Amino acid sequence: MPSVPLSPELDAAIRLGYEQRDRADMAPTIAYFADLLAAHPDHPVLTYELAGAYDTAGEESQARPLYERALELGLEGDVLRRCLCQYASTLRWLGELDASRAVLDRARAEFPGSDAVRVFSGLTYLDAGESDAAFAELLTVVTDHAEATDLGRWAEGLKGLAGWLADGRPEG
Repeated sequence: MPSVPLSPELDAAIRLGYEQRDRADMAPTIAYFADLLAAHPDHPVLTYELAGAYDTAGEESQARPLYERALELGLEGDVLRRCLCQYASTLRWLGELDASRAVLDRARAEFPGSDAVRVFSGLTYLDAGESDAAFAELLTVVTDHAEATDLGRWAEGLKGLAGWLADGRPEG
């Protein structure tokens, strides 16, 4: 199902919701996005934004079905990437690590160059007790942007280390 376009008015309304957001008290933001969604029922982006508001509030069990509904309604592009990352994170917080991995596998397939997907994958690996895989994911993100750090000539060696960790520390 193709994504419903986001009008300039709705785009501005979403930005306003974020500008007014207080991460310490998400109730007004949740109400704001719930009202927007009520005015535009089954809008995939607004459904996703409401899920994210619940998620930020630490109400993952409320966020989960909204993320699922947003995906059913059809998201595309960057908002799809963000939704997949956040949904996978919610599943991770709910202890559903296999489901989180499955969502991240989809995200990796659809957005292979995404650093965000790699970071969220690393978090899922970490929660699954796979610290080498987690560190490999994060090390890959850092070394892919070595020019923004002072890694310099170590970047290539560290990329190799990331691969070795990701491969399970093979002998030789």
